[in-house]
Amino acid sequence: MDPLIASSRVAASGLDAQSLRMRVVAENIANAQSTGSTAGSDPFARKTITFRTAYDRATGAASVSVKEIGVDRAPFPTEYDPGHPAADTSGRVKLPNVNMLIEMADMREANRSYEANLQMIKQTRSMVAGLIDMLRA
Repeated sequence: MDPLIASSRVAASGLDAQSLRMRVVAENIANAQSTGSTAGSDPFARKTITFRTAYDRATGAASVSVKEIGVDRAPFPTEYDPGHPAADTSGRVKLPNVNMLIEMADMREANRSYEANLQMIKQTRSMVAGLIDMLRA
């Protein structure tokens, strides 16, 4: 297979993976204050994403894909709020295990990776356009 096409496919797989990563992070941020609705119930559990590499025989290159979207097993922090509908018998409410600093760092890293893959596709297109121009001349 043509190396230029292969590089575009590799970068496209990276775009797909980072796009899904940004969606998972956005969901975590959106639910950072989502507690349970009934007494003693669990709040929103932070989602995690795991990637895997796969060798693509058609392109002869490794690509990235999402292996799994899981749930963070970190304990839920609690807060004393006896008037909350999700408070247990001792008045403690379980809060989501979402750390906004970690989520913002993950979002920034995913955004930079996405931009790097996008730049790779732009460079490949530029090289193909240059090759076509050379063949015309």
